[in-house]
Amino acid sequence: MHLPLPLAFVMGQTPMELFVHGGWIMWPILLTSFVAVTAVVERCIFLLGENSRRQPERVEQILEKVEQGDIDAAVGLGDKSTDYVARILVYALTHREHSLTNAFTRAANQELTRYQRGIAVLDTCITLAPLLGLLGTVLGMMNTFGALGEGDISANAGAITGGVGEALIAVAAGLLISITALLPFNVLNVRLEQARHNITDAANALELTMKKRAAAVL
Repeated sequence: MHLPLPLAFVMGQTPMELFVHGGWIMWPILLTSFVAVTAVVERCIFLLGENSRRQPERVEQILEKVEQGDIDAAVGLGDKSTDYVARILVYALTHREHSLTNAFTRAANQELTRYQRGIAVLDTCITLAPLLGLLGTVLGMMNTFGALGEGDISANAGAITGGVGEALIAVAAGLLISITALLPFNVLNVRLEQARHNITDAANALELTMKKRAAAVL
């Protein structure tokens, strides 16, 4: 059983040969893959670091001190914490005289911005890679039709096969990058939503605690 000529062309190549036969479009595809890998690695390191620094029990202790009316002790506990939620609470409590809500929102936005870094880059790579592959497909098919228009098909079989192979290689590389980057992209979005949920939960807890304390004083 013989493979179709374009498929045989693709399957019989080493990765380096596939890259070369993919045409010049493989260079921007390679650059896109490098950017995507860099973004994923940087975000993984960031998330691992944030997970190791989480101290949910410290957040609860801060809220307990606030409920007891000991704001200075609450701020002191938060200053020693590496938890991003604790940092938000400390910022909000130290600026409560002006606006507790605005201070909390500002600090929360700063922390969420840290979680959002790299997601837009990865999203761009996921969209760009298959588009570059499609461009490579168009260029490859243009080469194929150019070879067909030169007359003797048998004499130009190599050029025709090369054009079809170039089209297949480019689109396959683009799709591979996009599919591979899609999983970490979704994971990063899930972690961002988890961070947003943790911050929202802390905001509600702080508001309830402050209201409870105010009611107790009255």
